[in-house]
Amino acid sequence: MTTATVDRATFVHHVEVPRNNGAPTRALLLLHGTGGNEHDLLPLGRAVAPDAVLISPRGQVLEAGMPRFFRRLAEGVFDEADVVARAAELASFARKAAGRHAPGLPLTALGFSNGANIAAALMLLHPDVLDAAVLLRPMVPLVPAALPDLAGRRVLALNGMADPIATPAIGARIVALLRDAGADVDARMLPAGHGLTQADVDAAAAFLR
Repeated sequence: MTTATVDRATFVHHVEVPRNNGAPTRALLLLHGTGGNEHDLLPLGRAVAPDAVLISPRGQVLEAGMPRFFRRLAEGVFDEADVVARAAELASFARKAAGRHAPGLPLTALGFSNGANIAAALMLLHPDVLDAAVLLRPMVPLVPAALPDLAGRRVLALNGMADPIATPAIGARIVALLRDAGADVDARMLPAGHGLTQADVDAAAAFLR
């Protein structure tokens, strides 16, 4: 059963979906793209991780009325101070939410576009929170002063060859940054633009298995 809950300390709008049958094997943190909400990625999350608890917050930053997870100054230019602050909020929320339904189990992020960027920021700034991440059309949210130790962390990074926003060159930068931090990164360029395709679904499902 889907349970809508309120966490007034951080994310006012979020949805938690416990696994209906059997014990979960992981918690999946779903992070939507610009203009999305806490419901957008629920079908994708259930499709790629049927054995997971789904945790899906809505970004608290509004840009022309569209929810995001952190501020940007222009297309592809991010407010790094806001990235740091929002990543800290998300880290606190994710720990508490995962503890409610999946205590002690791995926590994996699945983020699209802006959601992929805040997931990458979580890995770079709060490396203890996530065990793995699926980054769909990621960019570089920031470059920390010192790289964390991401040894043992797995990442799937999927970019589109024809993506005009998270271009192949930009996608390669975040992949290199995560690898430099020690993460085990499976990076793929798909025949796609910024939108998601069945190839994304298939790759994410295989990775999470």
